[in-house]
Amino acid sequence: MSDLDALCQAAGLTWVYRDGAGRMQEAPEESRRAVLAALGHSNTDAALPVALQRATSLAIPAGVGHDWGPGPWVLHTEAGEEIRGEGPLPALPMGYHRVQHNGWTVHLLAEPPRLPLPPRRWGVTLPLFALWEDAPSGMGAYPLLGALAEGLAAQGAGFVGINPIHAGFPTDASNFSPYAPSHRRRLNTLHIDTGTALPESGALIDYAAAIPAQCAALEAAYARFDGDTAFDDWRAAGGVRLEEFVTHQALSDVYGPYWGEWPLPLQDPKSQETQNFARDNSQRLQFHAWAQWQAETQLSDSQRRARAAGMPFGLYLDIAVGTHPHGAETWAERGLFAQGVSLGAPPDLLGPSGQRWGLAPMRPDVLRATGYEAFAQTLRAQLRFCGLLRIDHILGLERSFWLPDGLPGLYVAMPRNELLAVVRIEATRAGASVIGEDLGTIPEGLRGALEASGVLGCRVAVFERDWEGTRAFLHGDAYSPTALASWGTHDTPTWEGWRQGRDIDWRAQLGEVPDEAEARAIRAEEVAAFDALTGGSDMASMHRHLAQSASVLVAVQGEDLAASVEQANLPGTVFEHPNWCRRLPLPLSGLISAPSLAHTGALMAESGRID
Repeated sequence: MSDLDALCQAAGLTWVYRDGAGRMQEAPEESRRAVLAALGHSNTDAALPVALQRATSLAIPAGVGHDWGPGPWVLHTEAGEEIRGEGPLPALPMGYHRVQHNGWTVHLLAEPPRLPLPPRRWGVTLPLFALWEDAPSGMGAYPLLGALAEGLAAQGAGFVGINPIHAGFPTDASNFSPYAPSHRRRLNTLHIDTGTALPESGALIDYAAAIPAQCAALEAAYARFDGDTAFDDWRAAGGVRLEEFVTHQALSDVYGPYWGEWPLPLQDPKSQETQNFARDNSQRLQFHAWAQWQAETQLSDSQRRARAAGMPFGLYLDIAVGTHPHGAETWAERGLFAQGVSLGAPPDLLGPSGQRWGLAPMRPDVLRATGYEAFAQTLRAQLRFCGLLRIDHILGLERSFWLPDGLPGLYVAMPRNELLAVVRIEATRAGASVIGEDLGTIPEGLRGALEASGVLGCRVAVFERDWEGTRAFLHGDAYSPTALASWGTHDTPTWEGWRQGRDIDWRAQLGEVPDEAEARAIRAEEVAAFDALTGGSDMASMHRHLAQSASVLVAVQGEDLAASVEQANLPGTVFEHPNWCRRLPLPLSGLISAPSLAHTGALMAESGRID
């Protein structure tokens, strides 16, 4: 074994792998060296800060003593106690503790047992930006979620799920993907209801007009704000992290959305120049804090309305797998994120050409050395407002696919067991259930680990087939009970679009369909096979199939209820397809009064998916 191979192996790299299409791939030496550099390796030395070089994390069962070995230790509990001793540690309550021993600091993740299985229920998922009422304008406001939840609850739905609503880039109207956020612990202010009508733009959102109009409406609403002690208390509770975020937002107003293009001293949140800017622009900082407060207040109210309407879960929120490399999150916590690489995926069913997402990955060594604090905070920021939480691309908890700039990618091992321990701690504290998007090239053992943790997987009917044999669609009885079942996702065709082959149309335009006639013939066979399985060719037959499946949760897509043909996102594209722009063809009132919703609710009730 070469020195390079040994270092790559020690750093957790996998550079020879089988992709989702079954082909063997090997990343070149240049890719491996670039990923090692992103992990802080120079020859054989790791570039962690000195304070973190002798720090690590360990998951231990809550309520059980831990044999620590010889020598004295100092234990710092999450509650603030300091305990000194030798030998075994005492049993610790669930949570985050810290022990110092032999010059090391070890973060202890006292984990609860497996999360409980949620009740057998169903709900509706759709993009928030697609919602509208009265006129097709704006980007879907937070209060619409409360109104939608009340209408869905009347038909027996237990949750309403949406795509990520993380803070974005209001000063860049071309960057609006919910999965490429600026900061995952802050909310998108473009969904705030200001009471001001925004320009209409028809079936597709015109972000170039809608974003500036929303920003102007926010400024006008803030100008009418006379102060509120509740806001003052909220801001004070936000502490340093909130102040860093609003400072970043104020800097973006002046210097542009991406900190890599700012004057060098302002690229450092701790610099004197940055502190001077914050002091001199206190009103802009207050505006951005107020906007976050408004977003949190409106989202919280929608969750309250959903629960009051009888939904056992209420909102179902989504965490993006990564963050923009030059957004607020990476500006404030530079050392946590790998530079010069992007998260992505090798070729698979969702992305036949592979995917480069343009997102900065968290460094596993820094996560471990800091006790997973940032990961816990990211979960916590969403769990405050929901009863169901989806983790996008949960495969990244086992291994992440890193693509160096301009080079092929490879896998980097992640501390799966410790990350899942944090998930269980946070979900238990919130009384919530967690769904992991386990689609794509699935690492061996991951689904078993999710099952052992009580984290639900995803069973997408269009992909649930006997891939090792006849390729026939699976009966719902074969679906995992510990999963959320759905027809598709935001990355797949709608029910009508699949039947019509609209995804084939789009892929053919991109030159990704070698034989279009063959692709359409195969699709016709697939449609006929699914119809034979479900005993019908209508949407009701498909929803009955989901309702009767073994999976504990079922998600019905709002686009299907509204008879949409086009899908929300075409993986592997940015501007070649109108991603994240499509409104529902029905207003909110039309959706909740649609016969398709009432019929679906009845099917779910017949299958016992109702209180």
